[in-house]
Amino acid sequence: MKAILYDKFQGPLTIQNVPDPTPKSHGVVVKVLATGLCRSDWHGWMGHDPDISLPHVPGHELAGIIEAVGIEVKNFKVGDRVTVPFVCACGHCEQCDSGNHQVCDAQTQPGFTHWGSFAEYVALDQADVNLVKVPEAIDDETAALLGCRFITSFHAIVHQAGVSEGQYVVIHGCGGVGLSAIMIAHALGAHVVAVDIREESLQLAKDLGAMATVNASSAHDVVGEVQALTKGGAHISLDALGSQETCFNSIANLRKRGKHIQVGLMTGDHQHPKIPMDQVVANELEILGSHGMQAFKYPEVFELIRSGKIDLKKFVKKTISLEEAITALPKMKAFEESGVSIINKF
Repeated sequence: MKAILYDKFQGPLTIQNVPDPTPKSHGVVVKVLATGLCRSDWHGWMGHDPDISLPHVPGHELAGIIEAVGIEVKNFKVGDRVTVPFVCACGHCEQCDSGNHQVCDAQTQPGFTHWGSFAEYVALDQADVNLVKVPEAIDDETAALLGCRFITSFHAIVHQAGVSEGQYVVIHGCGGVGLSAIMIAHALGAHVVAVDIREESLQLAKDLGAMATVNASSAHDVVGEVQALTKGGAHISLDALGSQETCFNSIANLRKRGKHIQVGLMTGDHQHPKIPMDQVVANELEILGSHGMQAFKYPEVFELIRSGKIDLKKFVKKTISLEEAITALPKMKAFEESGVSIINKF
């Protein structure tokens, strides 16, 4: 099969012919029809993920058709159209037993713990626990987008933050995760403020439901501006980027008893950020992490899409080929484009 491969972190990305995968007894092989280009893939290529072994095929947001099925798989068959969350659970550890597959103790992640979806085929483990059948009404590109950015934002906004109508919600960082969070919070009736450094991204945030925006590159006081717009501070604030500055601002702009949700990955020099702990104590703030979402909760997302309250195609910037992804992936640090890119030509 054709696949994007790299054998050195931050090294050349090339199209190679590599052996087709085979399913484990509890797994499947999926023919990839669409796969998202995500900043997490860039982090992997940079060498920020310790689970990656070289040489490596990236890619973790995907949708496709099952081509081969392991002998232990009961709920899926060849020809089923499926997607999968980027955190694949083992199904039998303490976390999985409690229903929290997204923090499985023995999780696998396509594109990280094993070869991913920037290829014609991808192997996925524990199919009966992790696979999700895609409704006919949802196209391949939309289904692929769900696998990381959207479900991560959905879990953060709905399950971790518990956003409700009328609350002020602030989103720091308007990439794929941030834009998804804006759409979801707006659909729930929240008043959303978007913070980013690019006017193009902020305009897209408005188009997707933000009531107001703050340009962090020109604002004299980001926290002060947010607090003014939210009449005293955010009920919920989410760092969708993952940096020292966005994490600090997201906590500092909360009102009393507000919640900060950390979604953006904190890597490299940003792993241990400063936080305003004096405010956390005095104002009884909550700080929560958010990491993916369980496969069995996908029907909640499908219902939101079916209702027409969100349209994921609004922030698909473009569709590209596997070959074009070779040049697109290394550029993701520059934040040159708003919206997301989907690979759908192999």
